[in-house]
Amino acid sequence: MYQLLSDYIDYIDIEKGLSKNTIDAYRRDIFDFITFINDEDISVITRLHISSYIMDLRENGLSPSSISRKISALKSFFKWACANEILKNNPISSIEPAKLPKHLPKVLSLNEINTLMRQNLSTIENVIIELLYSCGLRVSELTNLKITDINLKSKNIICSGKGSKERLVPFGDFALKKINNYLKEREITAYKYNINSQLLLIRNDGKFITRQDIYRIIHRLGTILNKEISPHTLRHTFATHLLENGADLRVVQELLGHSDVATTQLYTHISKKRLKDIYFKINT
Repeated sequence: MYQLLSDYIDYIDIEKGLSKNTIDAYRRDIFDFITFINDEDISVITRLHISSYIMDLRENGLSPSSISRKISALKSFFKWACANEILKNNPISSIEPAKLPKHLPKVLSLNEINTLMRQNLSTIENVIIELLYSCGLRVSELTNLKITDINLKSKNIICSGKGSKERLVPFGDFALKKINNYLKEREITAYKYNINSQLLLIRNDGKFITRQDIYRIIHRLGTILNKEISPHTLRHTFATHLLENGADLRVVQELLGHSDVATTQLYTHISKKRLKDIYFKINT
């Protein structure tokens, strides 16, 4: 798709005569999307690719105006692709510039988490779900996780978060078992494809797991619960369940890698709301 981007930039420069600043912004925004989807062929791009991208922008704290600008750039790009018969169907036509939600982040109940855990998942999917939920990792942290970041003996992970800040995140015996099972499978895959990288997550075809792969997995699992969920939903759930079970706010802050405790305090509101909902459900 990078070549298509170059052709599109020529079009808005030469034929539409847009300003240099506008062209630079469109080039940057569309390039970011192409990078997010790992340069997939344009013919396979669906609404899910775009929705996952928008969700990722939201979860990384991008402002509503910046998200709207990026959506506008993609709309223009895909409209051009359809007009030039590069695409038959426009995957972004029904997507409107979305505002950041004002409601509290979505979280799953313990029963819903258990439902996901009971699914017939592959070894790598089990590890992905476990590390997102029981360690509260961001999806970017998970895709960048290395084997050397995991200490199986002391059962903790050295996680590199935003701003390259490192934090230590513990995990339990259940996660340990799933990690060990996956590492055995990974060793076979790495040998088969002659992979020397220390990155933890490798698909059975020898390719590294991407953020888009993880969004697809979580989206599919969400359909089992009849919910629209993302990797960040599991991170939200991790924090909320800890607070509901008496964890100290500062401890949760450290585990999430928040620089400001005010960010973590959001989860106290989620926890209180969930307890209130449960109370009224039981007593009505």
